[in-house]
Amino acid sequence: MSNSDQQSKKSDIGSVTPPPENIYEDHAHDKTALPEDHPAVSTGKSGMQYLGTGLLCSLIAFGGFVFGWDTGTISGFVNMPDFKNRFGQINGSGEHYLSNVRTGLMISIFNIGCAIGGVTLGRLGDIKGRKVGLMLTMVVYIVGIVIQIASVSSWVQFFIGRIISGLAVGSVSVLSPMFISETSPKEIRGTLVSCYQLMITAGIFLGYCTTYGTYHAYDDSRQWRIPNGLCFAWALLMIFGMTFMPESPRYLMEKDRIEDAKRSISIVNKVDIDSEFVEHEAAIILNSIEIERRAGSASWGELFTGKPKIFYRLMVGVVLQSLQQLSGDNYFFYYGTTIFKSVGLTDSFETSIVLGIVNFASTFVSLVTIDRFGRRFTLMAGGFGMSVCLVIFAAIGTKALYNGPYGVDPSKSVGDAMIFLSCFYIFFFATTWGPGVFVVCSETYPLRIRQKGMAIASSANWIWGFLIAFFTPFIANAIHFAYGFVFFGCSLFCIFFVFAFVPETKGLTLEEVDQLYTDYTPGLAFLDFRKEVDNTDKV
Repeated sequence: MSNSDQQSKKSDIGSVTPPPENIYEDHAHDKTALPEDHPAVSTGKSGMQYLGTGLLCSLIAFGGFVFGWDTGTISGFVNMPDFKNRFGQINGSGEHYLSNVRTGLMISIFNIGCAIGGVTLGRLGDIKGRKVGLMLTMVVYIVGIVIQIASVSSWVQFFIGRIISGLAVGSVSVLSPMFISETSPKEIRGTLVSCYQLMITAGIFLGYCTTYGTYHAYDDSRQWRIPNGLCFAWALLMIFGMTFMPESPRYLMEKDRIEDAKRSISIVNKVDIDSEFVEHEAAIILNSIEIERRAGSASWGELFTGKPKIFYRLMVGVVLQSLQQLSGDNYFFYYGTTIFKSVGLTDSFETSIVLGIVNFASTFVSLVTIDRFGRRFTLMAGGFGMSVCLVIFAAIGTKALYNGPYGVDPSKSVGDAMIFLSCFYIFFFATTWGPGVFVVCSETYPLRIRQKGMAIASSANWIWGFLIAFFTPFIANAIHFAYGFVFFGCSLFCIFFVFAFVPETKGLTLEEVDQLYTDYTPGLAFLDFRKEVDNTDKV
């Protein structure tokens, strides 16, 4: 770097007026004092005026579409005749089939790739920036898709391709919510991070529709190669969209690119770069970064020893991400076509489309609930709703579905009721735990270890996803619909965990969330009576 560049950086740093007081140390014992003593400078915007910001963040959130597309298509692939003929085995009667082991591996190995990718490729966000990191992961994703499409008869080749594409999607699951959280205004941060889940549900729904269409239109490899081939379009669209995005201002500040950070803040918030709002936001971020630089080295070990309460915050993220899987959503999404065949439906692909519509439409509700009702209430209400649906689903599936032995003479009315309950379950999940977990995790960690914390938490999600996807065929064959009672128990635990361990972060800046954890008492979240920050610039 030239001397003039270095002098420019120092000049930029000096041009940011620091906050009047240290936002952490001076209020280390008063969580409610911060917003009152240092009120946020308003952009003067109404809700509709955040539309441009929302569109920018939706480009980042499109990474969720890539993940959802895989979920929506793979459940259809394993039921397609050509796919079974190419990658399956032959039974005693000469028919091709996919064994439980092979089905479980081909579906679930994607999650292992995601778990590894979140920890490894996710580091690109700290090295190259959030924006370039997302673009590079899409290149890796394309490589994995090429390997899958090129598979002729080797299920191992298809298996390897899914691992590689999983590496990319795992990285996206870390970088996209983190990028949105660091970029979006605090007033609508929950809504915008929820857009990541909205894109996941859009991908699932359109994946269902596409496999339904190719299943009925073709009888050769186009059944599954066309849906896979469309992945190229999604990856290129993601890369193209990133060219319009400004880099995360917090990443830029961390790299001492002060003017670039201020420009990013002004673009996202649609205000002049010389405005008081930009100066105020830049000063708070810079002050926070300076505090974090003094607090630790951002090593992996700091996840266990760092302050304030870094290990506790890590565990909150890990448990929330684990419970998102253990609540049972992928039981329906990965094996939806198989589940509804067992209740007597002749075309279970159609039911999957219905579930996809409910999932996608319900997620729009979450764009309102997360920021209006807060993180805690939304997650606890969702846990209660999912529990009710799951216990009834499991009970009638176990006791009332079949008039004889399991699998013989299913009752259509009971089967219809189970589909109805599945739709209600997905409504509760999509409006609460689907987006809510990504929102909370994206807010929980300080900047210096945000990528590492989110990578570990996301890895827990992917590992549980692998275990559920792999073992579900075996468990469902052994205990059938009683499997729902397992997810019922986990959904009940969701309520308790949020009640006791997850503090409310609605309305706080990311720097204020760090302050919140300074005095927070682990296990006593329900004693934190701060319902929301008393902001004067609410949407």
